Amino acid sequence: MTKQNFANHVRYYSVHHFIFYPLLLIAITASAFAFANHPEQKKIWGAITVIFFFIGWTSFMLRQHYALGNQDRIVRLELRFRYYVLTGKRLEPLESNLSIRQMAALRFAPDEELPAMVERAIKENLSAPQIKKSIVHWLPDHMRV
Repeated sequence: MTKQNFANHVRYYSVHHFIFYPLLLIAITASAFAFANHPEQKKIWGAITVIFFFIGWTSFMLRQHYALGNQDRIVRLELRFRYYVLTGKRLEPLESNLSIRQMAALRFAPDEELPAMVERAIKENLSAPQIKKSIVHWLPDHMRV
């Protein structure tokens, strides 16, 4: 497995990203083309185009909503646990100063960098990409959604 870092940490689900969405895009394009070139059937092709669009939109929103909502909860719990094990202090009092995006970025910090990185993220209000770029020894996360 390739060593994970900031440049290569994005994860794709092949069936969804490279089969379903391209086929859906082709279907939307074909139905929009038919809508434009068959004036006698404009209502039917318009409806088909709208249906394909909403299938794509709905699949994207549901996939993202459920998976990422669950992942956010797990990331928050993992970060709380790691922070407590490393410092003996609870993270909850500091969480109001961190967004979920910042917390998600902090999960890539190894144990030796995490406490200082949490303090720095709060003190300097670092964005998630800034946190990720500041990590010296990247802790890979191969199990995320």
